[in-house]
Amino acid sequence: MTPILLAEDKESLGRMLVEALSSEGFDVDWVSSGSEAIRSIREGKRYAAVLTDLRLPGADGIAVLAEAKEVDPTCPVIVMTAFGTIENAVAAMKLGAWDFIQKPLDLDHLLLLLRRAIDHRRLRFENLLLRDEFEKRHGFPAIIGDSPAMRAVSGQIEKVAATDSTVLLLGESGTGKELFARAVHQLSPRRSGPFIAINCAAIPDTLIENEFFGHEKGSYTGAVTRQMGKFELAESGTIFLDEIAELGLAMQTKILRVLQEKKFERIGGVTTLSANVRIVCATNRELDEEVREGRFREDLFFRINVFPITVPPLRARRGDIDALVDHFLARIGAEIGKPGVKISAEARQLLRDYGWPGNVRELENCIERGVILCERNTIEPADLIISPHRDEPGSGIGSVMDLSGTLAEATSRAVDLVERARITAALAETNSRAEAAESLGIGYRTLLSKMKELDVKDDR
Repeated sequence: MTPILLAEDKESLGRMLVEALSSEGFDVDWVSSGSEAIRSIREGKRYAAVLTDLRLPGADGIAVLAEAKEVDPTCPVIVMTAFGTIENAVAAMKLGAWDFIQKPLDLDHLLLLLRRAIDHRRLRFENLLLRDEFEKRHGFPAIIGDSPAMRAVSGQIEKVAATDSTVLLLGESGTGKELFARAVHQLSPRRSGPFIAINCAAIPDTLIENEFFGHEKGSYTGAVTRQMGKFELAESGTIFLDEIAELGLAMQTKILRVLQEKKFERIGGVTTLSANVRIVCATNRELDEEVREGRFREDLFFRINVFPITVPPLRARRGDIDALVDHFLARIGAEIGKPGVKISAEARQLLRDYGWPGNVRELENCIERGVILCERNTIEPADLIISPHRDEPGSGIGSVMDLSGTLAEATSRAVDLVERARITAALAETNSRAEAAESLGIGYRTLLSKMKELDVKDDR
């Protein structure tokens, strides 16, 4: 339900408004004085809107309006009065009131104003987060793959998404952990709220607290206005803390408090704000080792390790490579103005055989290069710039090719892989098959025989 603060000292009107608003799906906190309204706002509960009478005991509606806008500049405030004047209306509007309406109230009009105000606030948040632009670019959902490993992860995502539990995504860089975090959000009851991703490794230590929690005006040199942090912008939604192991110990302590108490303060602020957010974390590090080395707080590890999910590397789900290739071809081709790009069987086989130390991200980059470089709208092996990365995970021979079966079977596959790759490269580097055979140190007929045996194509 949508939380609303109602400040009205007339009991009969207050009860009528609570009943009417509740029947329309609003969760109404009703107080009968301005001082109670201010206290409720300062306690940190995030209201979708405030509806306040102008004349109230303790503090008037203008003071309630001012406090509401001070704590949350995006919160719409509607001021009601039976003694409306132009001066009152001007004063309220200058302080940022959404509207100023006179009693006796027209309930239909009031409900219309409330819905418009709340929708406007929601759209403002979405614009701040550039959510629409992101989803247009990346599409959603876009989890590709039907391998056993992917089915297992998808099943875990579906189960935990329905809860509000903290999720820890583990796995190598480039496996698509953010996409799985988005899936958790999109399948959850918080799907209508914002999703905010923060790369903890990309923000300097001196700025990260400000990024997370925001600051008050004048809290430090250059803080000329109040700024909302990501935890405020993510109200009722999901925060994704990517590379959480990169956070310093001081910031880890502050995140632990948010997880434990669901509260935080802006830099320079005295008001404690509530954090109605779900937290999803990710890391490519071994957190057990980080804890042992004293780089990661053990209590924070236990807090985020409620529901760990390991996202498999691409080499562990080779059966998904073809589907991923087709997906990237369609999307990237449309984006760069080369729709309908295809990939040859030889090039596709090279992609299947490669170890992908950079995982799905590396495959996506490889396809993008191929789409740009290819002639005649077809990606050939020569258009694929892939090479083993010796220092990265998955760069060993076991990740580049299939080592299952007997020694003879594995050796045969290795020979075929090397011969296919070398012949394809030689054909791409020379002007004729005869030149290619000479560069390979084999006869022309041997080359033709090998090309047929290994299904190597050459249009010349």
